[in-house]
Amino acid sequence: MSLPNVVSREEWLAARTALLEREKQHTRTTDALNTARRNLPMVKIEKDYRFEGPGGPASLLDLFDGRRQLVVQHFMFDPDWEDGCPGCTAGVDEVAPGLLEHLAARDTTFVLVSRAPIAKLERYKAARGWGIAWYSSDGTDFNYDFNATIDPAVAPILFNYRDVAALEGGPHAWVLERENHPIETSGFSCFLRDGDDVFHTYTTFARGTEQVGGAYGILDLTALGRQEDWEEPRGRASQSGPADPSFGGFAA
Repeated sequence: MSLPNVVSREEWLAARTALLEREKQHTRTTDALNTARRNLPMVKIEKDYRFEGPGGPASLLDLFDGRRQLVVQHFMFDPDWEDGCPGCTAGVDEVAPGLLEHLAARDTTFVLVSRAPIAKLERYKAARGWGIAWYSSDGTDFNYDFNATIDPAVAPILFNYRDVAALEGGPHAWVLERENHPIETSGFSCFLRDGDDVFHTYTTFARGTEQVGGAYGILDLTALGRQEDWEEPRGRASQSGPADPSFGGFAA
């Protein structure tokens, strides 16, 4: 791998200043995308999904743990597998207790959901030393309805929002090959609660999951966003929501 060029301090500063303008544009574009994401319409959940957790059976509403928002990580773990997906595992290894606390301070619960039976999930969770809540959707339609498991024998193929026509002849045409099914996919799904009514607001797969980092990255996927209450400079509109001194924000 080649290393960067060696230049003078003045040349470095000029290059860094030019890059800063690109970084600011990227930030503005990201802010606009986050706003568009929060403004997505939502769908009311009518189906009575039932999960199995460490405390026994649980409904989708139970997964909120009394909070307003729920973020589900679709953790790839087929019922026939003995271990979970290595990539999903690496991601959850980075989910620290502090991150979950910061999300809870924003009225948001974060959980894992997989198709593997709860006994396998509990064994794997104990081996990894995780404290995060993990639920089994084994025997339910949950994974299929949210396209976290692709199996044409159960539901029409929709792989990262691409149907059969869009997949044919492309780099992901392998999804259409019968011997590959069922296919587990990694992703995040976000839900909003209004009383006892639950709404689906957002789901992302593929590279979208790589953009999630820290509590801010997770909150940016949700309908309520970061929920900050702080003044931005030069008269820009501030975001509304409850303030939490333990989880402050800074203007870019």
